Amino acid sequence: MKPIDYYEATWQERKKIREQYAIEQDNKCYFCGRPLSEKPNQNKKINWKLFPKNFLQYPVHLHHNHETGMTIGAVHAYCNAVLWQYHNE
Repeated sequence: MKPIDYYEATWQERKKIREQYAIEQDNKCYFCGRPLSEKPNQNKKINWKLFPKNFLQYPVHLHHNHETGMTIGAVHAYCNAVLWQYHNE
């Protein structure tokens, strides 16, 4: 079932694939490797003005390639911000 096209998927499909990634990743963040149930190390300064107001509403995000739309893995919301701001992902 994975990866899927993030842009074409419904929110229900995104939720399901995010949960599937989390299970396959042993409930660890794809980016930092820390448990998704815990806070990541927050050692990078984030410019929160770059992100939607509800960006932190959900603690676990579905990381995807912004060019292809294909999903990559489950990440902490903070790690998703780091990937976006510092790595253009």
